Amino acid sequence: MINYKTTTESVTVASTSAGADATVLYTCPAKHSATLDMLFLSNNNAGAKKISVQHYNSTTATYNHVAKVYSIAANSAFNLLDASQMHIQSGDKIVLYAETTNTIESTISVKEYYNPNR
Repeated sequence: MINYKTTTESVTVASTSAGADATVLYTCPAKHSATLDMLFLSNNNAGAKKISVQHYNSTTATYNHVAKVYSIAANSAFNLLDASQMHIQSGDKIVLYAETTNTIESTISVKEYYNPNR
């Protein structure tokens, strides 16, 4: 049996810049790996807004886009992962930036797997 802990994190996207300046939604803890089950994005604005989501790979110290300049209709929301999952390692991050600050909210649901050998 594989044991895991679940966690849910939420943020309001306060950054308009990519990479290290983006808003951190989730960081995989030391000695863990994680499976992302849900990555919910919500536009609470009366107009369409654009959002970008990046994965920070701690092994290579690089940021890669999961979604880039994705438009979300006014007052709507969706699960970016849909029925898929994403797997990340210790020290990896999910970060977000938007065209306008404080108009997009995001919630992530994660299973964290402890591995003392990481």
